[in-house]
Amino acid sequence: MRSELRQLVDMTEDGKATSEDFAHAPLPETMTAVTVHRDEMDMFRGQAFQEKDPRRSLHVDEVPLPELAPDEALVAVMASAVNFNNVWTAIFEPAPGFHFLGEFAKFSEFNAKHNQDYHIPGGDAAGVVVRVGKAVTRWKPGDRVTVFGAVVDLASPEVYDDEVRDPYGRAWGFETNFGSFAHFTVVRQNQLLPKPEHLSWEEAASMPLVATTAYRMLVSKNGARMKQGENVLIWGASGGLGAFAIQLVLNGGGFPIGIVSSEKKAEVVRKLGCRDVIVLERKPGEDLFLDEYGHTRARQILRLKARIRKYTGGEDCDIVFEHTGRSTFAASVGVAKTGGRVVTCGSTSGYDHVFDNRYLWQTVKTIIGSHGANYFEAMQTARLICRGRLHPVLSRVFPLEKVSEAVSLMHKGQHVGKLGVLNIVPREGMGITDRERREHIGEAVLNRFRTPCFDSSAR
Repeated sequence: MRSELRQLVDMTEDGKATSEDFAHAPLPETMTAVTVHRDEMDMFRGQAFQEKDPRRSLHVDEVPLPELAPDEALVAVMASAVNFNNVWTAIFEPAPGFHFLGEFAKFSEFNAKHNQDYHIPGGDAAGVVVRVGKAVTRWKPGDRVTVFGAVVDLASPEVYDDEVRDPYGRAWGFETNFGSFAHFTVVRQNQLLPKPEHLSWEEAASMPLVATTAYRMLVSKNGARMKQGENVLIWGASGGLGAFAIQLVLNGGGFPIGIVSSEKKAEVVRKLGCRDVIVLERKPGEDLFLDEYGHTRARQILRLKARIRKYTGGEDCDIVFEHTGRSTFAASVGVAKTGGRVVTCGSTSGYDHVFDNRYLWQTVKTIIGSHGANYFEAMQTARLICRGRLHPVLSRVFPLEKVSEAVSLMHKGQHVGKLGVLNIVPREGMGITDRERREHIGEAVLNRFRTPCFDSSAR
């Protein structure tokens, strides 16, 4: 480890360093980063989604530290985590990220730095602020933070109603450069959240993106506004989004019904307190709810509805938590109750949704689009995490140099919960300062996804 990085780790772990100490700590001129390259944008052209291997496109490079704009902070990234956006970046879908970087760079002179021939992905991080721009007022060097992924233009009138409505909004590390898969990242001050001090760096890093997304989808006035006693169907219940959805439903007095693809995953989901789990096994590329012509398979949807009713005492779902997209959307609309809500934040299996519209209009259901979260929703989520009401669902941890392996596992769907990354810190378990709260919660709760069947060390 470089001497500058070792000093930052020592200062952070010691707890005695002041803000001035961090502001004047020496920094290296370059940093290690995981990147994709502009000259490889066409490397997967003509290949099917499953044939595109992120391990071919993700590289470990040495690049300069990014410069700061007045409203930005430079964060030393102690740990990060993998999200599905990283898969899209690595396989250059739905469009190469360099297209987004070029557009973002045109927006202001301070954004020009993002338009490089390399793109650093990554949308989850925990670390320490080491430098701040002149316009940063809320945060200072030495602050221990996690990073929230919405990059918005505070001059846009829309953000004062809801930041997600910003027409110039971007997803950090996906539609901007200098994401979390590096030793340092540069973010705007309204992307910073307090680090939960009862969690390690890798645990804290694994939570912001999926937890805030799930909060908006289920709890916020901008989402489904879940009420006590409601039945909530959760697709992909063993993944990061699904696992936080389960926790939020249980916290709010609802009844989660999880859907997973194997009994192994069902076993892990039950450890979260989701007693009702449906296992839907399918062959690669198989659509359970669409036929070979892309038409809705109504009988399969009715069978799923019958299985759900066995768990609910004959009731249908008030809310369907959707992020899988084309392969499940027809079923989601079909199984929601009359007047129910389908809330969707993504389409990992395809964007072109097909469903029988009679199940929507004749039963007055609502489809709610939800994208990330706004800063208020993110802070509310961070408060729950810091108070110990939402817990990490980390299953494996990789060194920064092995990020491509983690992204490949997510691409293949061969993971549960969240996959963490050690960026600067040399080992797991560092960064915990609130031992009392951690002991109160218990290691068994904090490590529910670190099971023998999934926690095979990548180190």
